[in-house]
Formats: sequence, C-alpha cells, structure tokens
Amino acid sequence: MNTHPFEKLTPDFIMDAIESQGYLCDGRNLALNSYENRVYQIGIEDKTPVIAKFYRPQRWSVDQILEEHEFSYELAEQELPIVTPLKNEQGISLHQYQDFHFSLFERKGGHAPELDYQDNLLILGRLLARIHLTGATKPFKYRPSINIQNFGYDSVSFISKNYIPDYLKLAYDSLTSDVLDAMEKSIQKAGKVRSIRVHGDCHAGNMLWRDDNPNFVDFDDSRMAPAVQDIWMLLSGSREQQGVQLNRILDGYFEFNDFDMAELHLIEVFRTLRIMHYSAWLARRWEDPAFPHSFPWFNTARYWEEHILELREQFSALREPAIHPV
Repeated sequence: MNTHPFEKLTPDFIMDAIESQGYLCDGRNLALNSYENRVYQIGIEDKTPVIAKFYRPQRWSVDQILEEHEFSYELAEQELPIVTPLKNEQGISLHQYQDFHFSLFERKGGHAPELDYQDNLLILGRLLARIHLTGATKPFKYRPSINIQNFGYDSVSFISKNYIPDYLKLAYDSLTSDVLDAMEKSIQKAGKVRSIRVHGDCHAGNMLWRDDNPNFVDFDDSRMAPAVQDIWMLLSGSREQQGVQLNRILDGYFEFNDFDMAELHLIEVFRTLRIMHYSAWLARRWEDPAFPHSFPWFNTARYWEEHILELREQFSALREPAIHPV
C-alpha cells in the first residue's frame, strides 16, 4: 500500500531530526495548523521551545527555499518584525534529515490582527511599504511569480480535466473562459506594472500581533508579484468598506514607499486567481491524508456548485470599476 511521505513524521522521527542539530528535546510535541508543510512546536530541555517546519517533498527546490530564507534575513536586517529561520553554528538555516528538509524558528507569541481597527491597517500599510522597498531591490532568481497562467489557466485546466462533475463541466468551462478573459482585460487596463518580491500570502493568519505591532511569519509562498498582491488580502466586506480599508492602508504605505495606483485594476484579478488556485491546490493535495480529514466538504457536488457561484460573483466584480481608496 502506498503511504504519504508525511506519515514518516512520527514523534520519534521529529525529535531525532531536531536533536541532529544539537538540541535536546524534552518530549513535548505540538502539531500546529499547517497543511502544505508540517509544523510542530517542540519542547527543548531547560530552554524555550522551537518551531520546526518540515517542507513538503518536491514542492520547492533547495535553491527556492534558501532564496526565501535570504529574503527574510534581508527584511530582518532592515529591523522589520520578521520571524526568520534559525541558523546553526555553521550559519546553515536549511537542514536535512533522511528524506526531509526542515528549518527551525524561534517561538513567537501573539494573536491574529483585528483588521477592523483602522490603526492596525495603518500600521500594516507602513510595514508592507518597507517590506516592498526591500523586495524591490532585486528579483528572485529561482522562485516563480504569481500570474494568470500558473494560478489561472493551469488551475482551471487541471480542475476541468480531473475534478469537475460531468453535469457541471459545460457551465464551468464556459464560465471560466469568460472569467479568464475578463482578467486579461483588467491586466491590460493596469498596463505594465512592476513585479517585486512579496510575502505572497499576506493574510491575518500569517501575522502574530504583539505590543501593537505584527510579526510576519511564513514566507513559504513568497513569489514575484505586483505590490498589490500583499495589500488586497487585507480587504474585506462591501466595495465601500474595502475602499475605506484601502485608504487607510495606503495612508501608511505612502509614508515609506510609492504605490502605482494602476495596480488597483489587479485587485479582483488576484482575488479570482486565489479562488481558482485554492481549488486546484486542494485537488492536487488530495492524496495527502490530512486533506480529506480537514476538508471533507471538498469535491462534493455542493462544493463545486458553490465554487461556480463564487466564480460568477467574481466575474461580476471584474467588470466593475477598480476599487479605489474612499
């Protein structure tokens, strides 16, 4: 019987991996909320616990992981609140134990930010501006970009060929063709925008709010993309509410960095790409036992019907004028 690689991550295996880096584990092992990789809080004898992140095999190359680490170190050098991988005495941040690559991190306390507070959005705007200043100094060499091909066309093709139920296939194919065309038009309206190194998955769950400031964690999805990719994920609610939120974020952003307002044409593009990519991500990971257990509603008739409805709503949003600060 085929087993998933992550099934090798038994408590003993995890502790042996950590102790290969000179730590003495005390037996405490707490699995943290993570699906793409596996993340654990590991107790250390007479010391603060560490966070251990075991990377999903074959997802990123060693060069791509190290490039992510280097970006986080660059940000930390600018005194930005980034949780960076710990280096051992040899200055190495990415370790290997048997078939797995893993990294260790300092445990940081905090809670998800309350994005309803305008002051929090102002603080996040300032911080993102500074992250993007560093992100713009050079491109990633090995990590890919977020674009309509890999997040849009490729996701739609995979779902259409392998997952969408037969009775919905015609509706799905027709709708996604229209949605992709609408995204192409929005991209044309935006014109030539600059792609920089961004966090890539900038939602409240990847921030630990403490002492009135966020600590950014998990740069695992860091890619090349326009700056707006890290901004739109902070927006929610009605278009008017999003306009108010955007205004506050950009108030903070402009204190440290310029922002190309043409990128606002891409907000609904990136929102739609995330919806498409998320479905394809769940489908591509379905052989991982953690996914059917954690996402039992996926690949049901109701799920696909609601997915099509969500894409219809995005099709309408894409044809609206771009969201602007209010």
